[in-house]
Amino acid sequence: MSDYSIKIENLGKKYIIGHETQAGYKTLRDAIVEGMKSYAGFIFRPFSDRSADAGSEEFWALKDINIEIKSGDRIGIIGRNGAGKSTLLKILSRITEPTKGDIWINGRVASLLEVGTGFHPELTGRENIFLNGAVLGMGKAEIKRKFDEIVAFSEVEKFLDTPVKRYSSGMYVRLAFAVAAHLEPEILVVDEVLAVGDAAFQKKCLGKMEEVGKEGRTVLFVSHNMGAITRLCEKVALLGEGSLIKFGSANDVVDDYLKSGVGSSAVRKWPEISKAPGNEVAALISIAAIGGNGETSGSVEINKSVIIQMEYLVKKPDQILTPNFHFYNGEGTCAFVVRELDEKWQDRKRPAGYYKCQAVIPPNFLSEGSYVVGAALSTLTPLTVHFYERDAIAFQVIDNMSGETARGDYAGPMPGVVRPILKWSTQFEAREL
Repeated sequence: MSDYSIKIENLGKKYIIGHETQAGYKTLRDAIVEGMKSYAGFIFRPFSDRSADAGSEEFWALKDINIEIKSGDRIGIIGRNGAGKSTLLKILSRITEPTKGDIWINGRVASLLEVGTGFHPELTGRENIFLNGAVLGMGKAEIKRKFDEIVAFSEVEKFLDTPVKRYSSGMYVRLAFAVAAHLEPEILVVDEVLAVGDAAFQKKCLGKMEEVGKEGRTVLFVSHNMGAITRLCEKVALLGEGSLIKFGSANDVVDDYLKSGVGSSAVRKWPEISKAPGNEVAALISIAAIGGNGETSGSVEINKSVIIQMEYLVKKPDQILTPNFHFYNGEGTCAFVVRELDEKWQDRKRPAGYYKCQAVIPPNFLSEGSYVVGAALSTLTPLTVHFYERDAIAFQVIDNMSGETARGDYAGPMPGVVRPILKWSTQFEAREL
């Protein structure tokens, strides 16, 4: 067990969900009678299992989770909302108990979960630093040695003697993270709360978590930001509906996650022509996003190219056809539309048969985020759309904040759907003001 900081075997967590039944108007007499029935039931059946009462049901938030995490591992935990990520962290942080299974934890755990947890709202920032250190089992002298580092990292020195209930959410998270990371726990648990901070502070936190891992301490990090996950974590656990779907290298698991789910895959195929999008002229066969390694990929680094490749069948010969792709960002805004400009096929009637076309998106063009691609085939004159699959595929552009990008050394937010590197030149001329 000494090699592992956390070992989980057959972990399960069950909740009982109550459902209100529709009822009409109740008199005071009805309420008194129901209360007496409940009391009588408790007196005569004190040890009976009432979890299966009508109007309630069992819900397993976690089911048979088995993971072994070594000391010094930086583990990402991903999955859709409701997958069980926060429940797992709460159990590891001893906030809630498991229903079944065994957990071995080797070392102190510092947790940064929901905004508002871990600090006493009536105490000042200074007092909460010492309180958290005491909870972790640290002496006053040990906390004092770390105090200046915590304050400098959190950037809340001016408000250190203000009750934390008056802090903004961003200030709260900055101080909470600084305390959790600098009081040297053996295990650091961080939920999605970092999304509250600005981009510069997020980068600072990721750097600190990486430093913590290199010091031989364990980091568990939950996030919906796949760029942050792949940048920080060596391994990733993918949860779905309470179960562990996959646990392995960060890039492989994130790629599988981005490919999962209807309408969010990096590749779509229609093997049956009769069920494929299209009409009597043409039909869509397949479309895929291909990464720099030549393989289908649900994620691509911002400074790498991505190819959108489409196969289609022309059923009716002698048609002038124009393939085109429509790109939408994560908010559903159309970023741009591109059409085929291959001179070989411009204004040329196409014979019946199978076609494969592709468009190459160059490195450092798209901004960080999610993109959905619509696939279409049209005749421009007169305008006729033979097929248009609006949400054909999806992929994620990840900014690892490394290599040559339009970001340079800037760590703050960069809005927009495109982020090209442009050629800049600056000239200086000394003039009298």
